[in-house]
Amino acid sequence: MAQRYERPAWMRRINAMAGSIGGDPREIAPIRAGELVDAATRRLGAAAGDLGDPAWRSRFEGLAAACDAHPFHVVGRLLTRQELLRALRTRLRLARAFADDPGVAEERVAAPILVTGPARSGTTILFELLALDPELRAPAAWEALHPLPPAGPGEVAERMARSECEQELWAELQPEFAAIHELRSDLPVECVTLTMPCFAGPHWSMIAQLAGWSPDPACMYAFHRRFLQVLQRGAGSRTWLLKTPAHLFTLELVFQTYPDAWVVQTHRDPARTMPSTLSTAALVQWMRSDQVDLPALRGAIEAAFGVGLNRTVEVRSGGALPDRFVDVHFAELMKDPVATLRGAYRRMGRAFGPGHAERVERYLAYKPQGKFGVHRYSAGEWGFDADAVRERLAPYIRHFGVALE
Repeated sequence: MAQRYERPAWMRRINAMAGSIGGDPREIAPIRAGELVDAATRRLGAAAGDLGDPAWRSRFEGLAAACDAHPFHVVGRLLTRQELLRALRTRLRLARAFADDPGVAEERVAAPILVTGPARSGTTILFELLALDPELRAPAAWEALHPLPPAGPGEVAERMARSECEQELWAELQPEFAAIHELRSDLPVECVTLTMPCFAGPHWSMIAQLAGWSPDPACMYAFHRRFLQVLQRGAGSRTWLLKTPAHLFTLELVFQTYPDAWVVQTHRDPARTMPSTLSTAALVQWMRSDQVDLPALRGAIEAAFGVGLNRTVEVRSGGALPDRFVDVHFAELMKDPVATLRGAYRRMGRAFGPGHAERVERYLAYKPQGKFGVHRYSAGEWGFDADAVRERLAPYIRHFGVALE
C-alpha cells in the first residue's frame, strides 16, 4: 500500500507524533467506551429509552474495545474516535425523540426504493440521478450526520459546514478517493452512514478489519427504520430513496423491514467490480492504518460477493420475496442514462416527468466521468484472475445477462 499511495505531509507529521511518546498512538487518542459515553451525555443528558434495543450499550462497548485494540495510526484513531462520539450523540438524540413523541413510532415508511449492487457497477451515479426527482427523498449527508433537533431554514447551511470535516477530509487524506466516491455534505448519502449510530452496521467493518467484532444486520435494519421514522416525522410523506451495496446480501431482511420496498439492483462484469471493491476497501483502511492485510481483505470480498451475487439468483427466483426488483445494467446506464431511468420508473409504475430528464442531463454535464481523476485498477493488479472470477460467478452472469468487458 505504501508503494501505491503517498500520504500528505501534514498527515505523516501528525502520525509521527506517536514516536515522541514511545510509539503508541493509543496514548494520544485512546478509544474508551466509558469516556465516550460520559462525553456524549455530559451535554445531552441521559438517553430516554434505548430505541427498542437494550443491548446497544454492550455492543458499543465491544466495538470501542475492538477499535482501541486495532493498529490505527494517530490520524486514524482521531477519525475513529470522532465518528464513535458523533454517532453516540446522534443515537442519544434519536432515543430522546422517540421518548418525547410517541407518534414517531407510528410513522409508516411506505414503499422505499433501495439501490444496491457491487462497487463500480453504477450504484452511486444511479442513486444521485434518482435523487433529482422531487417526489423522492434521499437522506443528505448533513442530515444523516446531524439530524436532530430538526433543522430550521437557517440551520441547514450550518450543519452542512459542520459535516464537511467528515465529508471532504477523506479526499484530503487520500486524493484518489474522490475519483472513487465523491463525498459532499449536500449529496445523498448511503445507508452505511445512516446506520453508524446503531453500532451494528457495515461502516465499522469497512474502515478496519476489527478483531472480535462483526456487524449485526437484524439490529441494523431495526435501527434503519427508526432513523427514517424520526427524519420523516412532520416532514411529509415523500418516497424514501436509499442505497448501499450491503443490501445485496440481506434481501430477506430488506423485505421483512419494508415489505413494499422496491429494490433496484445494478449489474456489471464481476471481473471489473471485484478488484474495484478490494482497491476501494484497501484505500479506506489505509487512510487509518499502516497495516492493511490485503490477502485477508481480498478473501473476505471474494467470499462475500462470490456467494452474495450467486445467491441473488436463488433468492429472487425462489418465490419467497416479492417481485419488486428493477435491474439496471452498467453499460446501459452509461450509454443512455435517461432511457435507463425511464425503464426503471416504468417497472415501478412511477411517472418520469420531462423535468427529471432535464435535471439528469444538467447534472451529468456538471459531473462528467473522471471529473475528480480516474481510479485505475485491474484484476491482476489486485490479485484476481478475471477468468476464475467469471467462472465462479457464472450463475449470476448467465441469469442476469451480465455483459463481459
